[in-house]
Amino acid sequence: MAYKETTKPIAAYSKIGSTSLQSALKNGGAIVWLSCLIMGLGNIAAGQFLKGLLFLAIEIAFVYYMATSGLNWLSLLPSLGDTPTQEVWSDDLGVYVYVQGDNSQQILLFAVATLAIVAFFVVVWRASVRSGYMGLCVKRSGAKAPSMKTDIVALFDENIHKLLMAPPFMMLAIFTMVPLVYMMLMAFTNYSAVDDHLLLFDWVGIKNFLAIFDSGSAIGRQFGGVLAWTLIWAFFATFLNFFLGTFMAMIIQRPSTRFKGLWRTILSLTIAVPQFVSLMIIRNMFKDNGAVNTLFQSLGVLAKGEVFPFMTDATWARVLLIVVNLWVGIPYTVMQVTGILQNIPAEQYEAARIDGANTAQQFRYVTLPYMIFVLTPYIITQFTGNINNFNIIYLLTGGGPTYVGDSAGQTDLLVTWLYKLSIDKQQYNMGAVIGIFTFIVLAVVALVTYRSSGSYKDEEGFK
Repeated sequence: MAYKETTKPIAAYSKIGSTSLQSALKNGGAIVWLSCLIMGLGNIAAGQFLKGLLFLAIEIAFVYYMATSGLNWLSLLPSLGDTPTQEVWSDDLGVYVYVQGDNSQQILLFAVATLAIVAFFVVVWRASVRSGYMGLCVKRSGAKAPSMKTDIVALFDENIHKLLMAPPFMMLAIFTMVPLVYMMLMAFTNYSAVDDHLLLFDWVGIKNFLAIFDSGSAIGRQFGGVLAWTLIWAFFATFLNFFLGTFMAMIIQRPSTRFKGLWRTILSLTIAVPQFVSLMIIRNMFKDNGAVNTLFQSLGVLAKGEVFPFMTDATWARVLLIVVNLWVGIPYTVMQVTGILQNIPAEQYEAARIDGANTAQQFRYVTLPYMIFVLTPYIITQFTGNINNFNIIYLLTGGGPTYVGDSAGQTDLLVTWLYKLSIDKQQYNMGAVIGIFTFIVLAVVALVTYRSSGSYKDEEGFK
């Protein structure tokens, strides 16, 4: 019987039935079992030589890496190293020389990377066993298993979703998941300049987390205040921007408003100005000796030498941050809301007018529900963005004013405090703890809010 290669891998595999790993091990026979040890053997037995050799090459590379360095990094993970850098007398040089000891940060990083490689290998190993099983099933059915070329062609046809999703998934794993795991593990160590644990540090369990909640400790006392201000800031920065931006967009959108294009152009130009430049100019304007206080002194509002403490008083600084954020964020909201207003079906307004609804009622029962339905993901994004709004805090107030001895200022958010703990204080372990709590706050708020919204519950559209 002459075997024919099918040009459609999915068509060839569609009659196999279940292709899970369990089915492959149960029904595949000896060849499939051997392919668990020698990757690609099932594909080679099915005539898919190139695919089988590719799987085998991946296994050889993995075994080589684990034998040469991977197992060593994993073996050091429980202790994070125990050999300090030492001064050793050199008879040849006649001086003391430094002998490099273990580097706990390097051990932790490479161990996490090794675990990621192991996880990737497990995924490839499962794919290898399943692929070999499917190839053998096709061969046993009397057909020729699809070649490597056929599978590649399929990636641009029926399997194009796999081709398009693979790069972003890999980037997510490499640049998000691996650093996240690394940071989470760092929170359980004493990696800090405190007691000189920058090169060699140890596991300390949940000690750092207990310190955060210990109101008697300096960092625990500051944590509650920073967390409260972070949530207050995110709430006002988000919803004031939304409602005031919505109000401005509706004013511009009114039929009686003239020069609509001009107003929208002005708002667009404010977006084009680099935020860094704007915030630095505003900071200089509102300093004690800045233009604003100087102007008030010249007008007689303030006595000579008297100033408004925009940067030195916590309440003034917080109000200034919220007001400046309105100036920065409202143009974005206006642009978003304008697009929504221009797409609300006119029939809904016509029906509301026929039912006797006035302008306020039309806004309440037509405009506002429609905008909230469409803009809920945007509002959630803005809220999470404001919790992580590093630029405006760091560039405008620097987190200050700061009490003597404190690592967090009165306007610091969790994210700016994390930066100070890590970069300025070199308390990387506590910075990691703050990072975990920031992630928890964002995840809980975003997921709960979005899953409770109409945008999630009714994905088919606004009713």
